[in-house]
Amino acid sequence: MSATSGLQAPARPSAVPVGDRLLAGGRGDLASLLDRFPPRPAEKTWAVTRQPREQLPDRLLSAPFRMENTQSQANRKAGMTQLLDWLETQPGGTWQERWAASGAEEAGDWRALPARWLKDGNRIRDDHGPEVSRLGTGMILLVTGDALRPGLPFLLTFTSRRLAAEMARTRDPEGFARLEGLCETVPDSPVATRAFRRITAIMAAKGGLVADITAGDCLEALHLMNGMFHRGSDRNAYFYQLMHATGAFPAGAPGSVRTSLARGQLTAGQLIDRYDIACRPVRDLLADYLKERQPSVDYATLRNLAQRLGSVFWRDLELHHPGIDSLHLSPDVAAGWKQRALTTAVTGEKQMRATGLEVLTVVRAFYLDIAEWALEDPARWGPWAAPCPVRGDELSRRKELSRRKARMDQRTRERLPVLPALVASADAQRRASRERLEAATAAEPGETFTAGGQTLRRSALAIGARSVRIWADGPGTGKRRDLTLEEHRGFWSWAVVEVLRHTGIRVEELTELSHHSLVQYSVPSSGELIPLLHIAPSKTDQERLDPGPVRRRLPGDLVRRPREDLEPADAAAAATAPRHREQADRRRRRPRPARQRARPRRADRPRRPAAEIPAPRFPEIVYHRCRDERHAAAHRPAGGRASRREHDHGI
Repeated sequence: MSATSGLQAPARPSAVPVGDRLLAGGRGDLASLLDRFPPRPAEKTWAVTRQPREQLPDRLLSAPFRMENTQSQANRKAGMTQLLDWLETQPGGTWQERWAASGAEEAGDWRALPARWLKDGNRIRDDHGPEVSRLGTGMILLVTGDALRPGLPFLLTFTSRRLAAEMARTRDPEGFARLEGLCETVPDSPVATRAFRRITAIMAAKGGLVADITAGDCLEALHLMNGMFHRGSDRNAYFYQLMHATGAFPAGAPGSVRTSLARGQLTAGQLIDRYDIACRPVRDLLADYLKERQPSVDYATLRNLAQRLGSVFWRDLELHHPGIDSLHLSPDVAAGWKQRALTTAVTGEKQMRATGLEVLTVVRAFYLDIAEWALEDPARWGPWAAPCPVRGDELSRRKELSRRKARMDQRTRERLPVLPALVASADAQRRASRERLEAATAAEPGETFTAGGQTLRRSALAIGARSVRIWADGPGTGKRRDLTLEEHRGFWSWAVVEVLRHTGIRVEELTELSHHSLVQYSVPSSGELIPLLHIAPSKTDQERLDPGPVRRRLPGDLVRRPREDLEPADAAAAATAPRHREQADRRRRRPRPARQRARPRRADRPRRPAAEIPAPRFPEIVYHRCRDERHAAAHRPAGGRASRREHDHGI
């Protein structure tokens, strides 16, 4: 049984909120909850595992375990037979005792042990052949049939979607159906799938049905996950909340593990205690130092200081120099630590650590702060004043900046040859999604059509023609697809690629593009309209008006798309209202000089031709995220005054 990947993006449910990963420092609270709600002990023997070899296959090959597909049934029978033959060679009186004595749970890949035995007996030729793959299907049959109950750590690591589906089909269909009803996400989302796999692991290890799972069983699984996994998604506690929503837990069980374990921000001492510092005086010194720095920094900075001083600095020194208890480091000790702080091992090779200079900066500030504070409070800080092991010239970032620039240039050189392939792929997806949407729009509900290299059937919706989106179903899979959204994403993904490659703007500048960015300037003498791309100030703090990309290189579809999507009245309103609001904001915020020249009245001034400003339907990935005030400030020239070019030409 191997883990399954390639799942769909998660969607958060509302009825049962998705739990986040356990907070750092919450293991003590989890232990107290385990004392209040102990898990069920693992049984050593039960009726099914004591069945003899002659009776067990007959039970596991009949309903409800029997598969409708004859080939799948044959594979399961072959895999079960191989596993039972191998287990019979292990010591023990029951199948569970033989499994525990085999040592398969401690192996990196449990299938390697029975595969080696089968290979020695010349039953298989290849360690990765079909005979070995059948072992996983046979294991699913033995676990769902309750002949084996592997340990919970083993099941949390190796439980697959197939085991969860078979457990729901054969052991407790009603229980899993109720869980799917409580979960408002689609059953195939990663959040729900991972929760069902955790519940399946508990059922396989403890036995029984979904309703037999206790609060202690879930807390035990959470405790194991906290120590086994590092990614937050692998430690998600949503399965606990699903089980609590079934009403099977006692009244005193917390509804949310995060709520019961969350203790807010940790204190300075708790932050340092996470790193198990052996020298108590140094531990107290680091905690006091963080308390002194706490009023002037935010919590994220304080947590980073604790990690770099407690773990990367002092804990590393204790591991390499046991018994160290002074900040006065010898040259050899200081040089060795700086070398370890600046490098890291990746796949056995040493590489420069990206945050190495930041660690050295934090340690140098730590030493200099203590030396300065020792002058003000000698009794408290004086005994710890010591020469700083990090010199000022060691913090030069010139080499780091040059290396970063070299890495960026190398990435550009590596990716430039495949740019035509990326452009072609984005354009092909845009055209295919457009063809599918047009074909589906012309088709009647329930009618099958072929477009974009795919055959689909337009969905017959209950709301009928009131739907603003076009949906289609796959004839073979029955999966429903939103063709309107696919065309929207296909077009704007292609638009992002085209804008970036033709203009050369930065990603931060791309995210600031809005309908104000595509403007047109009318030449007074000829009336010619010149399209311009307005780029808001970003890293360089300078705005730009670039006529080249829009006029010569940007595809026409990117400029014409807004005119096709909006009615004429809506386009005019979108083009004029924001511009008037921005001009009013500029006049209100522009610093006025002490003396102004007399200007003609508004009625006497010549009217400037209104520039047509297209209002593109920018998607979420290129959405202008600024508020009105920030937007006006971003599109105002530096210094608050309009440029001479803007005064002359009215852009």
